[in-house]
Amino acid sequence: MFSGHCSIDLDFGPAGTANRASVSAPLLSAANLIVFDYFICKRMSEREGLRADSTHFTLAGAPFRILGGSIHYFRVPRAHWRDRLLKLKACGLNTLTTYVPWNLHEPERGVYVFQDQLDLEAYIRLAAELDLWVILRPGPYICAEWDLGGLPSWLLQDKKMKLRTTYSGFTSAVNSYFDKLIPRITPLQYKKGGPIIAVQVENEYGSYAKDEQYLSFVKEALMSRGISELLMTSDNREGLKCGGVDGVLQTVNLQKLSYGDVQHLAELQPQKPLMVMEYWSGWFDVWGELHHVFSAQEMISIVRELLDRGVSINFYMFHGGSSFGFMSGAVDLGTYKPQTSSYDYDAPLTESGDYTTKYHLLRSLLSSYSKEPILEPPAVQSRRVYEPVVVTQHISLWESLQCVQTSFRADDPVSMENLPANNNNGQSYGYTLYQTDIYSGGELNSRNHVRDRALVFIDRELIGVLDYRTQKVKIPQSKSERTLSLLVENCGRVNYGPALDSQQKGLVGDITLENVPLKKFTMHCLDMKPGFINRLQSRKWTSVSEKPTYPAFFRGSLVVDQPTDTFIKLPNWSKGVVFVNGQNLGRHWSVGPQKALYLPGPWLKTGENEIIVFEEFKATETIHFAENPEFGKTIDVSTQLFCTLM
Repeated sequence: MFSGHCSIDLDFGPAGTANRASVSAPLLSAANLIVFDYFICKRMSEREGLRADSTHFTLAGAPFRILGGSIHYFRVPRAHWRDRLLKLKACGLNTLTTYVPWNLHEPERGVYVFQDQLDLEAYIRLAAELDLWVILRPGPYICAEWDLGGLPSWLLQDKKMKLRTTYSGFTSAVNSYFDKLIPRITPLQYKKGGPIIAVQVENEYGSYAKDEQYLSFVKEALMSRGISELLMTSDNREGLKCGGVDGVLQTVNLQKLSYGDVQHLAELQPQKPLMVMEYWSGWFDVWGELHHVFSAQEMISIVRELLDRGVSINFYMFHGGSSFGFMSGAVDLGTYKPQTSSYDYDAPLTESGDYTTKYHLLRSLLSSYSKEPILEPPAVQSRRVYEPVVVTQHISLWESLQCVQTSFRADDPVSMENLPANNNNGQSYGYTLYQTDIYSGGELNSRNHVRDRALVFIDRELIGVLDYRTQKVKIPQSKSERTLSLLVENCGRVNYGPALDSQQKGLVGDITLENVPLKKFTMHCLDMKPGFINRLQSRKWTSVSEKPTYPAFFRGSLVVDQPTDTFIKLPNWSKGVVFVNGQNLGRHWSVGPQKALYLPGPWLKTGENEIIVFEEFKATETIHFAENPEFGKTIDVSTQLFCTLM
């Protein structure tokens, strides 16, 4: 017997709100209500979700093709979620896919954040409201060109840690996280009236494949907590042979059809529907190289062929957005390459949500496959080129140390993750300043223990830069005591490949002066969180009439009458980080290819807006704005040899 009532939607549309059962309660006896609830609940329990029992998908028993697009809620300002999802729907797509970044949702062990920008449930409900299905990719590892592939850095405090395996230190952390995450997801599944029709088991594990039991562990972790929709895995061609798990549909990731990936999937998984989980609409960028693009005409030709073959498809990315703050990852397949803050991806929608040639061609193509007219695309959001902001004040890095909450002394340098910061969860992102006294000169050798880049100072005077390529700096001779300072930047943890297991940052071992390890370090955590920026505001700043001492923070004020999206440009500046009203927009670096930072209008306010730029080497007197991004020279991914890293 049922006690209470089921909140049930009898409409099989994703919105889950359109045709709720309407009954006048006073006309029904208590017994009738119980019977009524019984049949409603029974009907819901029999609701047939996404199935993969033949060569095509079915949903509610009817043939169904997934036409999906990836938009990450954590890369798009919440105020713009609706705009971006409407544009996805108006292109002719029926499904939204998104990753879930563990490192944002559990920034410290046992501290969970699911509000505001990270309100995953609100994002999924918005998709339902717009009649979009959802494929959720909860990880725990997501790749995504995101720091450590979305894994929280505090995992690295465990010296025995083996990421993405059934090592108990990892699985216990995953279980604790899933205990908080999955109950938020289960009520939003299709069988419960929600829009989630499928859930992905981890991500591209076949390219890692260090533990044969791991995917089974993740599958069970999902199912035991109530995930009952279709499960999928996602791999590139090479990963398919190691990336499967019993009872889970395999899908493939690709950009071109010339390697026979789809046919390989069909042979590997006969009599199952074919799906390209990640059809790479473009590619990501790394600092110091060209901006990647992919021909719109070539993309459409390939997509048309996939559709003609009955393949389901998800565009990765449909809208890339931005890796705000310090969240961009890095590539390391022998050479470390940090990724840009922009995640434009040369996708159908630009970083700021504009339509592209790809969008219009894709919409036209999908319209020809649709039985019903698709929505008209929403109007393009306006952007504005504000008048240049004059920098009025600066404060040196050295003076800012008074605003640092965590300073620590030890005989040997300690990596970021093991510093006693953030309630002993370590330092995750930003910079760390290592200081010690020296009494002679000679060759300073990092022994490749700098992660990832260090400015080297003697008595606050810059003498060189250490990184993966440059591991030695000559220190002038002197018999007097001097302070050696190394400002070490975490440029982004690797998000893909075997190097994932060695992503501690800061100084990860001894550095030597004339072959003698240096000792007695003082370490300052410069993670540049909002609290630090707020404390910095209260310090005494110096007028720009006085020459700054680098590195330094520079401050100016933008007066706004109507907050509107824009891009910040810093011509003739060098390298650093940009903050607007305390929000970290990301890194700027003159090496490109990214030449402008996206500033969402919702992050501005009417009146004065504070812009602070942390600059390592060289600043000018003005901060500029632009209507559009600038990426410099481009390279077509088709003409460049690259590994499929997604």
